Amino acid sequence: MIAVGAASALAVTALAAPAQSADAGATNVQADVNVAKNAGFESDLSNWTCAENSGAAVTSPVHGGTKALKATPSGQGTAECSQVVKVRPNSTYKLSSWVQGSYAYLGARGTGTTDVSTWTPGNSAWQQLSTSFTTGANTTSVTVYTHGWYGQSAYYVDDVNVFGPDGGGGTDPVELPAVPSGLAAGTTTSTSVDLSWTPVSTATAYTVYRDGTKVASTSGASTTVTGLTPETTYSFQVSASNAAGESAKSTAVSARTGKGGGGDGGTVPKHALTGYWQNFNNGATVQKLQDVSSQYDIIAVSFADATTTPGQITFNLDPAVGYPSAADFKADIAAKHAAGKSVILSVGGEKGTISVNSDASATAFANSAYALMQEYGFDGVDIDLENGLNPTYMTKALRQLAAKAGSKLVLTMAPQTIDMQSTSGGYFQTALNVKDILTVVNMQYYNSGSMLGCDGKVYSQGNVDFLTALACIQLEGGLDPSQVGIGVPASTRGAGSGYVSPSVVNNALDCLTRGTGCGSFKPSKTYPSLRGAMTWSTNWDATAGHAWSNAVGPKVHSLP
Repeated sequence: MIAVGAASALAVTALAAPAQSADAGATNVQADVNVAKNAGFESDLSNWTCAENSGAAVTSPVHGGTKALKATPSGQGTAECSQVVKVRPNSTYKLSSWVQGSYAYLGARGTGTTDVSTWTPGNSAWQQLSTSFTTGANTTSVTVYTHGWYGQSAYYVDDVNVFGPDGGGGTDPVELPAVPSGLAAGTTTSTSVDLSWTPVSTATAYTVYRDGTKVASTSGASTTVTGLTPETTYSFQVSASNAAGESAKSTAVSARTGKGGGGDGGTVPKHALTGYWQNFNNGATVQKLQDVSSQYDIIAVSFADATTTPGQITFNLDPAVGYPSAADFKADIAAKHAAGKSVILSVGGEKGTISVNSDASATAFANSAYALMQEYGFDGVDIDLENGLNPTYMTKALRQLAAKAGSKLVLTMAPQTIDMQSTSGGYFQTALNVKDILTVVNMQYYNSGSMLGCDGKVYSQGNVDFLTALACIQLEGGLDPSQVGIGVPASTRGAGSGYVSPSVVNNALDCLTRGTGCGSFKPSKTYPSLRGAMTWSTNWDATAGHAWSNAVGPKVHSLP
């Protein structure tokens, strides 16, 4: 049999007098406590009994904390879950809970007076049920319960409260946590806002509200709210929860998201210096992004990581870099944006295993890359796949990403010399396929060996002719000069071979843009809009006292 009949029988008893013990005088009134234990189901079903194993603790949806009760009725049962609570005789208790789903009931029986219940026919959002009961002269325990209805879908319950005098069974804990204070908005991107607040000592979880709607739950005193609309002002609040229930919401704080299109970085200048920043320690100077020289216009964070899903990428901040938290890393990206720099995520590297060779993997790449742009504020991606790529599907992936990120997407590539010897190569094909959204190709003029120049002659690495004759292939093969850059190591330790001094790089830049400083090879024309130069890496540059960026940076920025 069910505990409650038809809705007409569910009248709510009128509130009795304020709770106090049966023998209490005017000077001995006790403060209300929540006599229900594990009221938020944070300890799964501890202290609760669910008929026919119909209930379970779940992590979504939840009202407060990190868990809630989900119970599923059968055709012959209502999935009742109940708890016996200790109460004091002749005392009034306020019974409430938050529910969601079909036909959720809340009630109390064995009160010694009039048993009570209340219900809702169903709601897709959390709503609160509440009633109250008064215990009889000899009542020391009461069964509180919740259930659904025969053959209906699952119902959810969270934050059950039975407030009144402690009946001797204790409470878990004695009282609700305090309202969080110190809520503040930190780093913002076009689609996210970082929030933090002062921890509450008795809280086990926090709930974040955006414009009054719950959007996140967390166990720590900070979170990042994502999925926001660019250039929009939002109001945020946070509440604290424990087994007693949820506190009131904090004072609201407002934050406005940035402009759309990637991570809100500045437009890449006509002539730009690119540097790869190492998210690991390999003996070069360990840097935070804030330590990267201001000469660099594009900073390529190295590297994205592969997941078990083909094409999908993620990013894992290496503890060796020394950031206390991801929020600090994001703040450094925002600071570089404020200085007019672009920060992108490099995909691949020597040991990269990302493969995009199907429609599904192309979509996975685009979706995951854009999600990382939203989360961290990256302005785009760098394609540094040194084990080859499929031009058909990489083109699809990059076009899908561009459709999501908009016109401010920064898209760079770092092919090896062998990849750009002919327009029939996969890398060169991809670059030409996405020419309308491509920022720059910074070919790696190192770790190469001898290669053909655009005049058909063989050139050995390590001199100005190698740089200019190989750049000529891209310049005459279909790329715009603004999409061509010269990539070299920052020091002799930055690569196995191919290092040239900064003066050689500067001569090559002059040769290609002005027709001066050339070696034996001199191009048939100049390319004044050449984008600039790139180095591996900002860390090796710092190890060498920033000699590379201090010399090449001013040259790039003074190109015609």
